[in-house]
Amino acid sequence: MHQQLILDKITSILAATNKGYDEQLTAMLDNAKRIFISGAGRSKLVGNFFAMRLVHSGYDVSVVGEVVTPSIKAGDLLIIISGSGETEQLVAFTNSAKKQGADIMLISSKAESTIGKLADGVFQIGSEELYGKVQGMPMGTVFELSTLVFLEATVSHIIHDKGIAEEKMRERHANLE
Repeated sequence: MHQQLILDKITSILAATNKGYDEQLTAMLDNAKRIFISGAGRSKLVGNFFAMRLVHSGYDVSVVGEVVTPSIKAGDLLIIISGSGETEQLVAFTNSAKKQGADIMLISSKAESTIGKLADGVFQIGSEELYGKVQGMPMGTVFELSTLVFLEATVSHIIHDKGIAEEKMRERHANLE
């Protein structure tokens, strides 16, 4: 029962998400010198999944907050994953990246937000009215799982569109684990 509840909710959110986002995001990734990904809490974990898959796909990616993350510059892309678009730390990162001339893309459940107003673009996952209280899916679960599926589908689009073989992705996978 609960498994079907989750699958049905994610399906409804993704059905209400712009179908062109995967191609738009791929173009942004391809045009960026380097890609930086940030989020907070579980949204950061979703960003980590996405960052890993992008590295496997051949992109130059850093996760904001890691000790080895380089400074962001003009020509780079900062992807912020935030359900609310209001997380103070992420607003600060957005402002800093803008001052450096980086492009900003927000992935959110709320296009109209502080980060949304600062960003060069917003990918709204679903529509706000679909995010009401859902029994068994508390505190952002709907956004996080829907965004994870959306981003995995985007990676699928990238690897099929570019013809990236799984063997090539395996070569880029961490081997010190």
